[in-house]
Amino acid sequence: MPSSEDRRFEVLRAIVADYVSSQEPVGSKALVDRHSLGVSSATVRNDMAVLEEEGYITQPHTSAGRIPTDKGYRLFVDKLSEIKPLTQAERRAITSFLDGALDLDDVLRRSVRLLAQLTRQVAVIQYPTMSNSSLRHLEVVPLTPARLMLVIITDSGRVDQRTVDLGDVMTEENVGRIREMLNTALAGRRLTDAATRVTELPDQAPGELRDAVIRICTLLVEHLVEHPEERLVLGGTANLTRSVADFPGSLRQVLEALEEQVVVLKLLAAARNPGAVTVRIGEENEDEQMRSTSVVSIGYGKNDMLLGGMGVVGPTRMDYPGTIAAVRAVANYVGQILAGG
Repeated sequence: MPSSEDRRFEVLRAIVADYVSSQEPVGSKALVDRHSLGVSSATVRNDMAVLEEEGYITQPHTSAGRIPTDKGYRLFVDKLSEIKPLTQAERRAITSFLDGALDLDDVLRRSVRLLAQLTRQVAVIQYPTMSNSSLRHLEVVPLTPARLMLVIITDSGRVDQRTVDLGDVMTEENVGRIREMLNTALAGRRLTDAATRVTELPDQAPGELRDAVIRICTLLVEHLVEHPEERLVLGGTANLTRSVADFPGSLRQVLEALEEQVVVLKLLAAARNPGAVTVRIGEENEDEQMRSTSVVSIGYGKNDMLLGGMGVVGPTRMDYPGTIAAVRAVANYVGQILAGG
């Protein structure tokens, strides 16, 4: 015989399910009709009264029905024993959609579009953070005899380009010597270590290359140490406008907050290790503008190395099991792609 607490949780779970699908406050009669709770409607009414007293559900306006509160959603999410698995069709869609990606930018753009489609929320993904990456290769390309382009390629697939004026003409052979010197010193190193190593290179350069090496290294140190502003890709913002009723008077605030990258980066900062899903519901969001939303976020990466965060933002009235499953599946797949399969 389930305890009264377990039974009340089943009532809460039923209220969450009905409210998420119908957007209508849920009454005791509807619960008894729609869910086999195995108890009388008087018992259900009793359970709803206790849930309301404990702050898990509330009565909006004069409606006879009840809706879950942030606290109610939190209990529901904390007790989610089974995450709704994705269907085979959804899994195949993820694979085929992401397998066609050409480069890192394309992988992230496709991931955001896919996540927005699967969850019908706003999807957001952070570019791999530089500090966790290693330098895979440094290509040095002569643009003119006195100007070079540096192509910095990291193991997370990020590619950055910088041009450097040498102030003097340089032969192809010397360009080759500089390329070899840079890669011998830097390839395979974490970016933070590479920055330290770069500062030592001018002293080791032969006299005729020293001036060029100083110019190149100055540029590299700036690039490796002062990480460019973290970049984000957002998709599916229009999905929020489908549920305006979920954001009474605050949809514009939410959209403005999403435009501020800092706010979104803070939301993703909770994702500390690949594979662990974090759910922030309503009032749990630090940023006031986001208090009518829930954020489901996860870290993506390879093995135990976190490269960045991704997630979705939507109303607190969301399909949590389905959203968590989709976020986890896409993050897992992006991690595999960036790890090279």
